[in-house]
Amino acid sequence: MAEPEFTATGVRIGKRLRSLTRAGQVRINDGRLELLTSYGSEIDSAPVQAVRASKPWFAPDDRALADLNGNRYLLTLGEHDPAPGQAGPPAARRFIEAVRRAAGRGG
Repeated sequence: MAEPEFTATGVRIGKRLRSLTRAGQVRINDGRLELLTSYGSEIDSAPVQAVRASKPWFAPDDRALADLNGNRYLLTLGEHDPAPGQAGPPAARRFIEAVRRAAGRGG
């Protein structure tokens, strides 16, 4: 199995005002974006070409929006990339760039 193109753990995933998980995972693997709970159960997934990733207006730098399958998810990643060897989610900016790169839309 190929190495995932992007992986983030410890991500808070919410839908509207409801928190779905506080320590979830976001993965881009084999052309699909997967949102997973902390236990590895799938919340949602879609081909990367069908996903829209963006930065919400007037939100802290650690937030990103992901629209997939008609649902909008608010992802709380890190404000800054973690130091080498340190645990923690990567910056939201890296997530948005990874989605665009995997979908072939540039970065």
